[in-house]
This record gives sequence, structure tokens and C-alpha cells, in this order.
Amino acid sequence: MKAGIYYKRYWRLYALLLFPLIYFFIFKYGPMYGVQIAFKDFNFFQGISGSKWIGLDAFREVFHNQEFYKTLRNTLMLNFLDLLISFPAPLILAIMLYELNIGWFKRLSQTILYIPHFISWVIIGGIVTQVFGTQSGMINNLLEGMGFSAIPFLTAKESWLVTYLITGVWQSAGWGTILYLAALTGINRELFEAAEIDGANRFQRIRHISIPGLKTTIVTLLIIQLGNMISIGFERPYVIGNMAVRDYSDVLSTFVYRIGIESGQYTIATVVGLFQAVVGLVFLLIANFASKRLTGDGII
Repeated sequence: MKAGIYYKRYWRLYALLLFPLIYFFIFKYGPMYGVQIAFKDFNFFQGISGSKWIGLDAFREVFHNQEFYKTLRNTLMLNFLDLLISFPAPLILAIMLYELNIGWFKRLSQTILYIPHFISWVIIGGIVTQVFGTQSGMINNLLEGMGFSAIPFLTAKESWLVTYLITGVWQSAGWGTILYLAALTGINRELFEAAEIDGANRFQRIRHISIPGLKTTIVTLLIIQLGNMISIGFERPYVIGNMAVRDYSDVLSTFVYRIGIESGQYTIATVVGLFQAVVGLVFLLIANFASKRLTGDGII
């Protein structure tokens, strides 16, 4: 087919591509112009181009700031714990749902799992307070009514950490479950039937068919999560955290919010953001390289 005829026939499809391209240029590539703020003494009234160049002075200030290292430690710690707990949760749930034979119960379970992903963290923060609050939380009211002492879920550091992780699993597991279920439905059912005829039990079918069939999806999601080890969403630690647990809840995103939005130190905030982007890219490349060497699969 000649190029002219091809484009004439499919020009509508190419026209649809304009919208995501425009989005990426405006909201992804456009902000890259602001990276130079990290190397300038940024003044809001003078703008980016009018602000004075200061070289690496802002980087030196950040790397001599003890609060930066504390928030970096907390970011890595929370992300590592999320990797251990939140990452396998959707995989386990997807396999369990896939093995269910009761149709209505399977659909109901999927709906219950998916809903939290679409609830904003502001609302989730309110739910967490109502459920885990020390004074008026539902769980502590129940414990006190039974004669037990209240548990400081949101004010004791260790208890807050458990609450943080449980909330993360509850909110995010549904989305990962969708991805794994989609991959499971792509596995040839004849493989399961043949294994069953050969005498393989359910756990053997999961081990030798389901999990190998999910290898590419697992590797892809794992690499992406490892690439985000240096970054953490602002909403979750901000709405669940408080001053009593700040030693754990203060992360790089809340640090950037505090110095950038509240204090107006845009140069320092940009330096931290650039640091996260560069280190995150390095983590992503290392994880992708290791995955290719170990499993033969990668995303790049």
C-alpha cells in the first residue's frame, strides 16, 4: 500500500495520537525547562531566565542538610517495606481470585478489592482516623468496651508504621490484581487441563503454570517499583502522618512541600526533585540490567 493511500485511510488514528503527544509535550517535556532553577538563585518576580546563576551552591546546601538525609532514610525505609509487603499482595490475591469457581463471589471480591484504588487519599485519611484513632477510633472503642487498653495506632511510631503499610496494601492491591488477572487470562487453559489430567494438584499448577506465566508481568512491575524507591507519593505519608510520628512519616515529598510551598525555597526544592529523578533513573537501569541478566526479561 502506497504511503499516501495509507495515511489517507488511517489519518484519523494519527489524529488521535495528537492528544497524548500534546499532553506529553506540555506536562512532561515542558516542565524540564524549570530544571535550571536548581542552578539559580530563583526569584519569583524575576522569573527563571532573570534569576542569577549560582552553580552547585544549592546542591551543597542540600547535601549538608541533616533533615534531607533523615527524609531520604525514611523514604527508602517505607518504600522497602512496601516492596516486601505491598508488592506480593496483589499477586497472591490475583491467583486466589483466578482459582475461584463461584462466579458471583469472584465478581463481588474483585469489586471490593478495586474500589479503594479510586478513593482519594484525603478520604482515606479520614477513614483511617475514624478506624484507628486513639480517642474515637472504632477499633479502640471496641477494645476499651471489652476491657482492653487502647492501642496508639497513629501516635506510636511502630504502630503507625504497621497502620501505614496495611493502609497501603488495602488501597493499592486492587490495581495490581487487575494487571495480574489480565496476564493470567492470557495463559492457555489447555496447560491447566493437561496438568490436571497428569495428576497435578492446585498448588502444583500454580507453581509450574500460573507463576511462570506471570513472570513478565512480575518483572515489569518489580523494575518499575525499584525505579521508584527514591520517590514516594506525597498524599499517603502526609494525610496519615502527624507530628508524633514525624521521625518515620517525614519523607522527601513532604520535605519538598515544606521547603518549596511553605517556605518558598524553590531552588532547594528543585534540587531535591532533580536528585530523586536522577537516582530513580539509576535504580531503574540497575534493576533492568539485573533482571535481564537473571531472567532474560526487562523493560528497556
